[in-house]
Amino acid sequence: MSCQSTADVKWMAEALRLAKKGRFTTSPNPRVGCVIVKDGIKVGEGWHQKAGEPHAEVHALRAAGDKAQGATAYVTLEPCSHYGRTPPCAEGLIKAGVSRVVGAVRDPNPSVAGRGYEMLRQAGIEVVESCLEPEADAINAGFMKRMRTGLPYVRIKLAMSLDGRTAMASGESQWITGSSARRDVQKLRAQSCAIITGADSVILDNPSMTVRPEEAELDIPEALRRQPLRVIIDGTHRVNGEAAIFDKAGDILIASRTPPVTAISRDETIGRLGYWAGDLDGNTDIEGLLRHLASEGNNEILVESGAKLAGAFVSAGLADELIVYCAPTLLGSDARPLLSLPFSKMKQQIRWQWQDVRMVGNDLRLTLRPDTSTAAERA
Repeated sequence: MSCQSTADVKWMAEALRLAKKGRFTTSPNPRVGCVIVKDGIKVGEGWHQKAGEPHAEVHALRAAGDKAQGATAYVTLEPCSHYGRTPPCAEGLIKAGVSRVVGAVRDPNPSVAGRGYEMLRQAGIEVVESCLEPEADAINAGFMKRMRTGLPYVRIKLAMSLDGRTAMASGESQWITGSSARRDVQKLRAQSCAIITGADSVILDNPSMTVRPEEAELDIPEALRRQPLRVIIDGTHRVNGEAAIFDKAGDILIASRTPPVTAISRDETIGRLGYWAGDLDGNTDIEGLLRHLASEGNNEILVESGAKLAGAFVSAGLADELIVYCAPTLLGSDARPLLSLPFSKMKQQIRWQWQDVRMVGNDLRLTLRPDTSTAAERA
């Protein structure tokens, strides 16, 4: 049975609003919201805040108390049916005595995959599926893709001038965009499980690649704050331990073609330092790296790099989204291009579809996704 009533749509939209509150905090878990409604009145609500802590349904049921008996639960993701770090939510809904559950999207996790709904139906609870499914799927694009394909959702962030340039010929690039755009990037980092950059960016820009909530004006409680994994793609081990990125708290992974002869020394009280190696045709195997990151629970990846590495992700078909900040400035024809894509024929072009265009301060933020209708033509 699918969602049709106006009331179901209304309350599921409320649950989706709650799910979005976990945008910066739930990794590696999905973002989930839940609303409990009885006789047309909301009696409980909740959202999943952090991995290892109670799920959305638990928070909502606690808020509802005895009023959950005979109520309808609106959940943005199929209730879990297995024991992980927390008990199954389907079991909790059954024990609370709810009479109806409206779900937005099935959980593609093989440990669930319809079993949550089946548990509820076996207990005599009416289950309605697919209520605002596209919206629910989009909130957890990374989790959904990881579970369905074994790959994370990859966003590439780029900053360019009006003439499509990202740095001077020397590599100097600070700053093209304004402070508002840079604050916006902090939000992209905060919602990501991992941030990938290249050796060139580390050597030339010496970035920290951290999330700074105060700078981005993110209202995240201290207990829920986290630093994404920072990944440096350094095929030939050019980066040394003096780089600023190693001084900032949070885990780091160095990906290269071959294991290091001598590992970089780092104070592990501020975060672990690990290595991953994979070679593909003389370059670091970026798809292999992405599969490794997915296997470690990384849902959403943000790539912040130069034209060469960003171009490698795009040309390999591994980019799910481009976010391009365009500043009203000109860097000139000798400056570096947006992406390194050595095309020579028009049929090699890669088309994208506009998703969003908006002003961020004095800069434009362009959001694009691959045009799947032209992918077959290129192939």
